[in-house]
Parts: sequence; C-alpha cells; structure tokens
Amino acid sequence: MFDVIIIGGGPAGISASLYTKRGNKKTLVINSESSTLQEVHKIENYYGFENGISGKELYDIGIKQAKNLGIEVKQEEVLSVKINEKGFEVITNKDTYESETVIIAVGNKKNKVKIKGIKDLEGKGVSYCAICDGFFYRDKEVAVIGSGNYAISETNDLINIAKKVTILTNGEKAPEFRADNVEINSKPIEEIEGKDKVEKVIFNDRSSINADGIFVAQGTAGGFELAKKLGLLIKDNHIIVNENMETNIKGVYACGDCTGGLMQVSKSVYQGTVAGLEVIKFLNKNK
Repeated sequence: MFDVIIIGGGPAGISASLYTKRGNKKTLVINSESSTLQEVHKIENYYGFENGISGKELYDIGIKQAKNLGIEVKQEEVLSVKINEKGFEVITNKDTYESETVIIAVGNKKNKVKIKGIKDLEGKGVSYCAICDGFFYRDKEVAVIGSGNYAISETNDLINIAKKVTILTNGEKAPEFRADNVEINSKPIEEIEGKDKVEKVIFNDRSSINADGIFVAQGTAGGFELAKKLGLLIKDNHIIVNENMETNIKGVYACGDCTGGLMQVSKSVYQGTVAGLEVIKFLNKNK
C-alpha cells in the first residue's frame, strides 16, 4: 500500500515525487516511457542549461534523480484507476497497486485516430471509455479500435455487456485474445459511417461490419482516458483542477500538460511541486 501513486514520469510527475518522498510518504511513480518530452529535439528556454538540453536527456535525468532519492519507479502501462475502500487501485499491464492518493501527470495526449467520420460521431456512438459508456450497449454489437494492452483492457470491460465485440486493429498486428463473443479484424479502416449515430465500419477493401458503438483504445491510456474512467471533471479534453491541483475527487490530483494551459516544462515543474506538497498536507491531515 502506497501513500501516493504518481502516474507519469515527466517533469510534473517527477517534481511531485521529489516532494512526497522528502515528505516521508511512500511513493510510487509509474512511467510508460511514452512522454512527448522525449521527442523534443532541444529545449533552450528552461532555467539551468546554458547550452540547452534535449527532451530525452531532461526526461532521463529526472528519472535518475528520482531513483537516486530512493523513489520506486516502475516502467509499466497504466490501464485504469479505480476507487476502492482503501483509496485507489491503479491497474497496469503487469500488476495492480493500491494507494491513498493519486497524482495524474501523464501529459495531454488523447487517443485520437485519423479515420473519416469518427470526429463527427463522437458522443453519437464513438466513445473513449468502456467502463463509462459500456452500459448503453447492453446486448448490442460494438467495436474497439486498438491492438495493445489498453485495447484488451477495454474489451474486457465490454465482453460481459455487449452481445458481440470486434477488435479493430486498423492494420496493426492482431493481439492474442480469445472470448466467445469477441472477433478480431485487422483490416485498415476507411470510414465510420452513420447519420445520427454510429452504424457501420467500412474498411479499405470496401467490406464493412455493423456496429452500434465504437470505443477508441489506440495506443496507451492518457490523462483524458484515465480521468473519464475515474469521473473527473474535464473541459476541452483537459482535467479541471483548482489552485492546489486538486480534482473534483478527494485524494486525486493532476498536474502538467494534462491540465491544459501553458505547455511548458517550467509550468509542469511548478504544478508538480504544488501537487506533491498538497498530497503531503492531505495525508498528514487524514492520519
């Protein structure tokens, strides 16, 4: 049982962990190593690096700094976060961890896919959260777009609700998954079709399947997806927080790019600092 689990190993998450660890709180950082910071060629507007630094270098330095302080860092993919009697349950592709508090610091990635018709049908059969919207598709036929661990996790949330689930890999390698009401289709997707709601998925060979709903689970779960599963307030695909980085659920904090606004390392470090200090206050008050 951890005092705090921090999801994300970028500037916001690591900054938070440095404070919670020094505040004598049992801290776990779960890091999928898919940060957009690693893709930045050179950062020249961040304090302390006279010749600039690459995003990957800055990211790696942060992870090493946390580990040197004795912070537990696990490279795993977070699939879901749930509320339980003890606090929170963080489910990854390898294990399940419990904590009293959670800090979401996973950047601003949303699992968007470039498929004709999908944006127009968001909220009309296109969903980004199986556990949130699966109930609306009881005994109906649905599809999950994705091929990785996250897509399998979403499929598992649907198989006992929907009559049939089709995993659409959109040209990617098919995952190993078996269930009586699950099919896998690896054809590239051309279009999602429907007038007022999702009706069909059309592939590039012009074949098609019927679908009442489509769940997007491409890649890994980002802040938007985790927030939706927890029931956090969202605006413009960003998690809503107050000045203390608190969300609408007690014990859950968010910081960095997933909260919107200025997308800068300096802002992420500041918000991570605030989140870490506020978690310490919360835990001390509740013990």
